[in-house]
Amino acid sequence: MSLELKMPALTPTMEKGTLAKWLVREGDTVKAGDLIAEIETDKATMEFESADEGRVFSLVVPEGTDNVAVGTVIAVLASGSEDDAAPALAPSQSLPEEAIEAISGPTEPAPESTATAPVEAIAASARAETVPVTPERQARQAPADRIKVSPLARRIAQFKGIDLDGVAGTGPKGRIVRADLGIGSLLPQAAPAPVPQNASAMTIAPPPDGVPVKSVKLSNMRRTIAKRLTESKQTVPHFYLTSRCNLDALLRLRGELNASLATRGVKLSVNDMLIKAMAVALQQVPDANVQFGGDQLHRFGRVDIAMAVAIDGGLITPVIKDAANLSLSGIALASKDLATKAREGKLAPQEYQGGTASISNLGMFGIDEMFPVINPPQALILGVGAGIEQPWKVDGAIGLATIMAATASFDHRAIDGAVAAQFMAAFKELVEAPLLIVT
Repeated sequence: MSLELKMPALTPTMEKGTLAKWLVREGDTVKAGDLIAEIETDKATMEFESADEGRVFSLVVPEGTDNVAVGTVIAVLASGSEDDAAPALAPSQSLPEEAIEAISGPTEPAPESTATAPVEAIAASARAETVPVTPERQARQAPADRIKVSPLARRIAQFKGIDLDGVAGTGPKGRIVRADLGIGSLLPQAAPAPVPQNASAMTIAPPPDGVPVKSVKLSNMRRTIAKRLTESKQTVPHFYLTSRCNLDALLRLRGELNASLATRGVKLSVNDMLIKAMAVALQQVPDANVQFGGDQLHRFGRVDIAMAVAIDGGLITPVIKDAANLSLSGIALASKDLATKAREGKLAPQEYQGGTASISNLGMFGIDEMFPVINPPQALILGVGAGIEQPWKVDGAIGLATIMAATASFDHRAIDGAVAAQFMAAFKELVEAPLLIVT
């Protein structure tokens, strides 16, 4: 008996994914709950568990394959002995017509009575006990002398007329697998996206001649970032406001709080306190905690802050929910946990989806000031630079103070300048009088 393992929908909106890596090989025995593959979505790489028990009879989709549609058969488990398994995959459920054509080559239109012949041929070949043999091998009758070949490789060999006699198998126990036949991916390639009318703006220039270059394929995450932020700058009317905040009081309070929280294993970062200040400011100025909705405006009754976290190959924005009503220690614990999961690729979909506004802090990299790009469909993102000691008016006189530039990008369709200014004023007040965010 055979069991088909299909590409899962790892997020509510997932339609396709990349089969990044197989964690098993053909011939391995797996149990329900065993990790069998790593699947890359546009947000993270997630591990896929087997829901059934059996032996891996065939890995239908090779690792590294992009754009594998949800529901596509990616592997076959078999129970019983190898000779009893021979799982027969129904072409309508496993391989799309384009993949069958890739195996067998294009066919001429057939009369209705013979239209199902290719399907019947594939099903028959999957049930075959042995592959076609050459005359020199007809005398080999013992089971031990049969060529070990995966069902998929057997079907490909029959349709392509490949003699398996001289093919060296690299699968378990020398079994011949698809890769040994030199056949590319059986999955249909995605049709090229239609070229927009304003093609000149989308022209991608090649690298200059004579310059050493190494070109690498973009990951799903990098492609998604490029697409979303390009759309953001093209479709969202950004405007920017900057406030320069004196951080000295916040830094002193952070030191005092960390001293008292040390026994609880909690350590506040400057970013934790800025997240809290931003959330409270949005609570005080609810007209900035909104989202453009075409012919309507969405006003949120809760402040969920998405914080930008840099990871290998891009960035992701896990969400701290109801941040305005969380304590500073609660925000610190949540942000640390989410950042760790993000860097390990273990965020659950509900941990990075949503958010009513975002914050991006590049201060730890020594950046003085930044102008962030709005993360659609949100209408506000706050960019934070480093605290820099510089001359400032302190207690009525010129002195040195630690000054931070905070620049927010606003969607002008949803937020007007006056509302944006009120939000920035509220944020600055909370940063410079930080006791307001702990009371």
